[in-house]
Amino acid sequence: MSLDLLDNPLINATLFYPRRAEPGSNQRPGVSDGAISVSDDVELGYRLFAAEPALPVVLLFHGNGEIAPDYDDIAPLYHRAGASPLVVDFRGYGWSTGQPSVPTLLSDVDAVYGALPGLLENAGLTGDLFVMGRSLGSAPAIHLVHEYADTFAGLILESGFAHILPLMAQMGLPTARLAGLPDPVGNVRKLAEVDLPLLVIHGERDTLLPVGNGQALYDVSPASHKRILRVPRAGHNDLLFFAPDEYFEAITRFIKEVLAT
Repeated sequence: MSLDLLDNPLINATLFYPRRAEPGSNQRPGVSDGAISVSDDVELGYRLFAAEPALPVVLLFHGNGEIAPDYDDIAPLYHRAGASPLVVDFRGYGWSTGQPSVPTLLSDVDAVYGALPGLLENAGLTGDLFVMGRSLGSAPAIHLVHEYADTFAGLILESGFAHILPLMAQMGLPTARLAGLPDPVGNVRKLAEVDLPLLVIHGERDTLLPVGNGQALYDVSPASHKRILRVPRAGHNDLLFFAPDEYFEAITRFIKEVLAT
């Protein structure tokens, strides 16, 4: 199935919840805002929370109702885990321009990938690169490592989805006409072709994306180094409420183990 079939107003209005923000709202040391050019009329905003120059960088694609500034208070926890988070917004989110859609959710990763070397060099960051995708952000994260696996040290998926059609049905979209068609996003297919260290984090009480999604992504990965953290009491958006220590301990341990190999 072509991704273009998923580019319609009903799907976009159901999957995406963009919020606007202005750059420069966080003046803390090490925090910088910018934009990545995608085309003449589209750019993606980002917020970089830089820690020590040699620490690894976690390129983070967030969930469908979040924006980069939402990570202002979470970023220090990534620093303690030994990483500098770089949060990139989707089209229409934060200070990004354009309108979000499923096809551009994936195709825009090419521009992000192309901008990374200059962006990190300008920030003075020299560490290894990890990719993280949360919820809807699992799609661009998996797509990015599928296309450019050799660039990255590891992949972290939090509350991600295995197949997009069940997700669409869960969100109330009519999917009967799409039943039996190939998954146009292909998270499972792509991840099965990526031999990259993997950490999966998922709440066992997630009703939007049941934990079977995270388990399926973990199971299909051919990586010899992979870990999964299933949090018993947590749902889709409350992992950091129920298990903040376990969450960041898993990330800290994963980064250390990957960099030690």
